[in-house]
Amino acid sequence: MERTGKIMRRSIYTFLQNYQFFTITAALLVLPFSVSILLSQAFLPFSSSLLPIIHDRLQSLFYAAGFPPSSQFFTILNLKLSQTIASSIFTLPFTISFLLIGKSCIIQALNQNKPAFPPSFSSFISLYCPLLITYIWNSFLILSANATAFSVIFIAFNCVEGFGYLSPTFLLFLSAAAAILYSIILANSLIICNLALVSSGVERCGGHIAILKACVMIRGRTSAALSLALPVNLAMAAVEALFQYRIVRAYHFYGKPRSSMAVEGLFIAYMYSLLVVLDTIVSCVFFKSCKAGCWRDPDGTHSYPIEIAEEGCKAFENTRISEELP
Repeated sequence: MERTGKIMRRSIYTFLQNYQFFTITAALLVLPFSVSILLSQAFLPFSSSLLPIIHDRLQSLFYAAGFPPSSQFFTILNLKLSQTIASSIFTLPFTISFLLIGKSCIIQALNQNKPAFPPSFSSFISLYCPLLITYIWNSFLILSANATAFSVIFIAFNCVEGFGYLSPTFLLFLSAAAAILYSIILANSLIICNLALVSSGVERCGGHIAILKACVMIRGRTSAALSLALPVNLAMAAVEALFQYRIVRAYHFYGKPRSSMAVEGLFIAYMYSLLVVLDTIVSCVFFKSCKAGCWRDPDGTHSYPIEIAEEGCKAFENTRISEELP
């Protein structure tokens, strides 16, 4: 397993070495998705009735589950979840079309012993179906992760309330612990989903098989995956904040869109697209690094080392899950 810094340097080197191809990919394929997600996060809360409906439904669900209505954590969580769900619904057509095609193009270009730039149209379009199936399964995984986190938080709050320790100070402490737990569960789920998309493109196996492979490959490498995902996600958040400051703020100030705002907005969306492309490259390099750390057999199969506890004893034995290389 390579170090995080080396993986990031190799990803940036790959991006710069084939700068023209990746910038054209960002402009033609990923840019519509970036525009949709920036616009949805900026204007959907003010111009759609979908967000209040989702917010009221989630609030009713939280109250019915017994979460304390005075907790600031659940107020913020309800708002953020409502915005995320509404934005995901709005951007879904662009996600399953432009984003997945762009990712398949990048994965196919990098999935060669000697990467080919640009790949043929038929080669990367053939990756679209596995990526689409894996994306659907990823959606169920994210829903399951949220349900698991809310179940654990629900049990914790009800146990504390049952023992009579729900004071304002303890409620603040428990809310902070719940926020950390929810962030950890969600972050690990997103990393697995991202790696599963790359796995489905590289090995052409979509659905739950790609998710299982991602879970096995990331075992013991979670901290490295988080370290790789953090800089790119912080950069994306900075671009979203820049869009809010430069475009949304100007739109509300002037009361109508202007041509200069449209040009600047497209430039910011293009920056966001480049970060999406770079994130895909980092995921591909990380996947190859994880795969290189797997065992390889002489008969052309590769195996993942897994430790399985034997019943009735404390010893551990190594077993291997083998599959034919593509």
